Amino acid sequence: MPLVTFIIPVRHQDNARDWSRLKANLTQTVASISNQTNGDWRGIIVANEGADLPDLPEKFSAVRVTFPPNDLHELGKGSKEDFLDAFRADKGRRVLSGMLTAADSRFFMIVDDDDFVSSRIVQHASENRDANGWTIDHGYIWDDGGNFLFGHDDFSHLCGTSLIIRADLYDLPNRFEDASLDWIKSMLGSHVRIAKILAQRGAPLAKLPFRGAVYRVAHGGSHSQAPSLLRQYFLNRGVLTKPRRWLGNLRKLRVLGETHRREFFGKTRSNPA
Repeated sequence: MPLVTFIIPVRHQDNARDWSRLKANLTQTVASISNQTNGDWRGIIVANEGADLPDLPEKFSAVRVTFPPNDLHELGKGSKEDFLDAFRADKGRRVLSGMLTAADSRFFMIVDDDDFVSSRIVQHASENRDANGWTIDHGYIWDDGGNFLFGHDDFSHLCGTSLIIRADLYDLPNRFEDASLDWIKSMLGSHVRIAKILAQRGAPLAKLPFRGAVYRVAHGGSHSQAPSLLRQYFLNRGVLTKPRRWLGNLRKLRVLGETHRREFFGKTRSNPA
């Protein structure tokens, strides 16, 4: 039984603007996960039949599904709520497919296919096996290809790669068909809803005591279409008119150095520069 299973849901290939970019980003995400200091983990990529995946290292496997493309996969098609609802359903059922193949795990962590995780996560879980799990409230934002990291301290409301949860708290069904769509969307398709649900059930998640993930922004394949660091935190009109906020944001910048590369980006020739 692995201590932690990392699950990466990958969108339908027809929903990708640039599959070669997605594949390259996924290669980097897999390398990041593979860099764990504690080897008690496995990784599962959930992708449609026919999707061209990169070569997977040891401890990774692929679960193939036959879900149709998501017609509302782009922000701007229909209302924002319709987009989010369709996104939660598509992501959630992919996550469920992965979880059901790894139901013996102690913890699950859902990782977006273009993000990075700290190499310390599995070790922390091994030292706290009876915990409910953790929210990653402190993380970094990184412009694709950039030389800076921006420290963000409300990370779990920003990025989907932000939860490590004890598997039994999901109350997984025995079969995929036994899961209701509402449950799939709330428990597996939304990184914001589940923490509140667990807290209401008396199983609150703790805060991970270190920066646990890196959210990649400003690349063409992103679902969220998140703007660049410069535009969001330094050239935004709301920031430029408030010098204290601008200076506060400047203090949160860190040069992407060798220590960060070792902890988050793993060992791969396609490492971020």
